[in-house]
Amino acid sequence: MNKALFLCLFLSVFLVSCFKKEAGIALKTTGKINTIAVIIDDQLWNGEIGDSIRNKFAAPVLGLPQEEPLFTINQYPVSLLEGFARDTRSILVIKKEAINKFEIKKNQYASPQNVFHISGKTTADIVQLLEQHSPQIILQIKKGEITENQRIQQKSLLPTASIKNRFQISIQVPSDFEQVLVKPNFVWLKKKIISGSSSLLVYQVPMNTIIKSNTAVAILSMRDSIGKFVQGTEPNSYMIREKGYTPYFFTSTLDNLLAYETRGTWQLQNDYMSGPFINYTIVDSINKRLVVLEGFCYSPSKEKRDVMHELDAIMHSVHVLKNNTFTPNKK
Repeated sequence: MNKALFLCLFLSVFLVSCFKKEAGIALKTTGKINTIAVIIDDQLWNGEIGDSIRNKFAAPVLGLPQEEPLFTINQYPVSLLEGFARDTRSILVIKKEAINKFEIKKNQYASPQNVFHISGKTTADIVQLLEQHSPQIILQIKKGEITENQRIQQKSLLPTASIKNRFQISIQVPSDFEQVLVKPNFVWLKKKIISGSSSLLVYQVPMNTIIKSNTAVAILSMRDSIGKFVQGTEPNSYMIREKGYTPYFFTSTLDNLLAYETRGTWQLQNDYMSGPFINYTIVDSINKRLVVLEGFCYSPSKEKRDVMHELDAIMHSVHVLKNNTFTPNKK
């Protein structure tokens, strides 16, 4: 009975998809953030190829206090469920075929969508192609998920005129955030979540705050100094980086400007609260300043990947305006 119901459901979805395709109706992608469909036969999935996919696409997210996978993977056999997974934003199709090939197809079944096809004559060929192209695939999926999260956020945005006037930037912040602290060159926005809260910091500091010879150390010192604004409920409690963990440091770009990306964990001095943070220090050479965006969350004993991804998407929406009159921090 269960098999019959499943086949009926599958046929219904398949026929509706075919009807929409024939009628020229664009199928929209669905699904949770950071989820990918892997179309691969069970025999390959349970062997060396499956191990390679899991090692790359379910690797731990950098900077989180507990291990969480980069992507949630849903695996479907080629012969049965390729049609069932057509509305997923990111699809990886793995097959053994007569040629070795890697191909990316945009919006093959729905929109917006990336479908990554890898085929090979042997297991070793497929593993080699995965090794070669997985960084590109992961980067493209990440960009797509940031865009999707921003699309969701745009449904209801917080008025940010005060941030624009204060920092000469535009940024898309969902309406469920609220300002909890405002200083001349510092704003703290916070959102309540079921398990705690997520926060966004926006501030600006002089260009000479960081030293090129030791940029990472200077940025950590800067954020620890600014962290005194983020106070807890206990006396003399304020945010610092958790020194038991070494942060991850990268060069990146936001709004086509050089940005230093730092991922790590924070804690409250003289308190027991802690969690992950992502800090982007943007080099605004025109205005001789650093624009700093930081997202962090407090969600004890709960998964944090998607909470941090929402904050990352907000920060990636930033646009630095050209005309600005920068004044130093006034504490």
